Amino acid sequence: MKILIKNGTLVTAFETFQADVLIEDEKITRIGLNLEADSAQVVNASGKLILPGGVDPHTHFDLPMFGTVSSDDHYTGHKAAAFGGTTTVMDFVPQPPPSSPISSGNGGGIKEGVDLWMEKAAKAAIDYSFHMNLTHFDENVAKEIPSLREMGITTLKVFTAYNGKLRLDDGGIFKAMRIAKENGMLVMAHCENGDIIDTLVAEALSTGHTTPEWHARTRPAWGAVESTLRVAGMAAEIDAPVYIVHMNVGGEVDMLKYARERGVKAMGETCPQYLFFTIDHLRRADGAKWICSPPMRTEKDNARLWEGLHDGTLQTVGTDHCAFYFDGTQPVIYEGREIAIAGKELGRDDFTKIPNGLPGVQDRMPVMWTYGVRAGHITPNQFVAYNCTNPARIFGLYPRKGALTPGADADIVIWDPEKKVKYGVAQSHQRTDYNLYEGWELTGYPEKVFLRGKLIVDGEQWLGKSGDGQFLKRGEGEVL
Repeated sequence: MKILIKNGTLVTAFETFQADVLIEDEKITRIGLNLEADSAQVVNASGKLILPGGVDPHTHFDLPMFGTVSSDDHYTGHKAAAFGGTTTVMDFVPQPPPSSPISSGNGGGIKEGVDLWMEKAAKAAIDYSFHMNLTHFDENVAKEIPSLREMGITTLKVFTAYNGKLRLDDGGIFKAMRIAKENGMLVMAHCENGDIIDTLVAEALSTGHTTPEWHARTRPAWGAVESTLRVAGMAAEIDAPVYIVHMNVGGEVDMLKYARERGVKAMGETCPQYLFFTIDHLRRADGAKWICSPPMRTEKDNARLWEGLHDGTLQTVGTDHCAFYFDGTQPVIYEGREIAIAGKELGRDDFTKIPNGLPGVQDRMPVMWTYGVRAGHITPNQFVAYNCTNPARIFGLYPRKGALTPGADADIVIWDPEKKVKYGVAQSHQRTDYNLYEGWELTGYPEKVFLRGKLIVDGEQWLGKSGDGQFLKRGEGEVL
């Protein structure tokens, strides 16, 4: 089937121009003015923008945590992503601990973890790829890491926090980064100071400080700043690339700038929540809604992160989407079924028991357009770079994804820059009972979304289905 999108304005990471787009056999085959194609279905995009489908480099679906599980799975979360203009997501595979029943006796658990996540993602509604969490490290793990390349997974995530659970010591991170470099892979790093966090959490609980704001007060910003520079220092020593996930502190942007100016192959991601919210939101009666790690900071940090996007110090905007119900005791209707999954009420009396994570995979592009592009913080081309093209380039998917060019997958968003939406949980397809942006006035919203040439979102109509998504094997990415 041929589809011809006529009369639109194409916006890429590099330029903006008028053109038509011809789609054949899931690919973009021609771009130009006044295109004609026999037997093509014509879509009139006059007055609209044509964008590449969004690429979200940071999501968590169906993730076990604190005795429950994140409320969006690899179907519901993908559907929500599509309604927000995103057609590719990258999820994180937990590494089974050595004691896990699914870990092999002489391996690092990597293959078993990937196999489990492949089963979970069989219901995928959009295209997807995986990163591998590296949460324990020994000789067996070291030997197994290169096998990820054969699986099409070229990224490892390490943590400098969550002592005794997810954290590797600095020596383990350094060794893993060296193996990654030897195999054309990229290390992603969650940067906080786990030792200080543990000390402050114990002190807070012993003195009766259990409200949500103490989640932020026990995870100090300076711990993120020093950890960012520490991880960048490891990358410098090895001459390896490193990608700092969910940067939330202004000082992290300063450290990224410092490292990059000295030739370190360091890249940074931020998330919309760190551009708009602060610790004051955790002080509200419903503050648990804003609990995520790392936490919200200050308005000064918001402003510095915007500067990092404006001047190009940062490379991507991900979501760290990891949705939970605010009150999982109350069922929510989703696609005609009542769903109840335990959520943030688990920590009603203790902030350390509140599941860490927020919805955001649908919100990212509409919110960033109104409050990023229209507010003058970033240009339309930067919007496409941060939300679509740069993630595809860094993670080895470009130009198949994140591009409007002949030969690319026909992942296309027809964007109405003047559509007005009063946003919130009623417009969201994220499977949770709240939205961080409730009541926000948006101008600019997806009108149609194509996945490899198939129309999956048409206004408020869902035309996609479980199983539509394909797993994307990735090669070596670029250092931006």
